[in-house]
Amino acid sequence: MKAVSLDLDTEDLAQLYERVSADRQFKAGRRLIEELKVSVGESILDLGCGTGLLAEYIAGIVGTGGSVTGIDPLPLRIEIAQGRARPNLSFKTGNAYDLSGFAPATFDAVCLNAVFHWLPEKKEPLRQIYRVLKSGGRIGISTGAKGSPNPLHEIKQRVLSRESYKEYSAAAQTAVHRVSAEELSSLLIEAGFTIQALEERPSPQPQLAPEAAIRFSEASSFGNFLGHLPAKLRERAREDLKRELEQTDVRASRERLRLIAIAVKP
Repeated sequence: MKAVSLDLDTEDLAQLYERVSADRQFKAGRRLIEELKVSVGESILDLGCGTGLLAEYIAGIVGTGGSVTGIDPLPLRIEIAQGRARPNLSFKTGNAYDLSGFAPATFDAVCLNAVFHWLPEKKEPLRQIYRVLKSGGRIGISTGAKGSPNPLHEIKQRVLSRESYKEYSAAAQTAVHRVSAEELSSLLIEAGFTIQALEERPSPQPQLAPEAAIRFSEASSFGNFLGHLPAKLRERAREDLKRELEQTDVRASRERLRLIAIAVKP
């Protein structure tokens, strides 16, 4: 099971993600927060907060009597997020596999927006989240559904299987680990949660030009999309991908689906 590399992010990719995530991840995150019923005065953990757009939005909901903590394993993105910090909003570098810096029963809710599919092993993060939630606390997850791949990733696998690239096997492997609704249900129940809502929903995506689609995938994967290739080959792969995308009607691909789950710690 391949884990993502945290060493391929760059300042350029972090700044690009800050700009492009507002049209996808942030909008999906706002819907998740509505369903999580975040309210004034609550203490919230935004796990995998990126550059802090969603955490800043949540801080506006909980108000000065509440608090929001955003953590992310990528220092360059946390550096950008720090610019949003205020008395009820803080950020630090960290990851879902080790929440030992937080006392048990610290948070009213934990959200993972566009994060869960990056976790290769999912049981330990759920155990960690269960520990830091108060009794009656909620977990909200919004993630791509298994069986609903990004068509660009399918094209990438086809391109990187060619002679020029195939010796760099790490570049062709997917680092995304999606689950089905049934698998997510089992994981949440095993961790001790009571499920309130869990469903697959259509996830309409804006149609991007080939160059923009590639750059978005590079930024949202913090360099894992093509970063395992040597720099010269990376540029050639981008051009090959653009040509393939120009010849492919991605609208004819299978409908993209998103998993939304809300669960409670009894």
